[in-house]
Amino acid sequence: MRAEITSLFGLNVYTDVGTYIGKVSDLILDANGRKVSGLAVSDINREVFDVPTKGIIIPYRWVVTTGDIVIIRDVVKKFSPPKKVEEEY
Repeated sequence: MRAEITSLFGLNVYTDVGTYIGKVSDLILDANGRKVSGLAVSDINREVFDVPTKGIIIPYRWVVTTGDIVIIRDVVKKFSPPKKVEEEY
């Protein structure tokens, strides 16, 4: 998938099942491989990523497609805290 690097800045990031992740604020470049290796995402969805930082880095291998938005694989379940189940007595 080819795109102008500058066209990715500011795009909203969603999973392939429609969960909002955040907004692309920067790119991580592999100068030796001459390719993008990650997306720096800010304004992250705190319901999905419970981290103390302002943003996260998403590996570019998770990206499915780009256009008006960026769509990544739904790997978010791995990072979501387990939901508490209340037991009924």
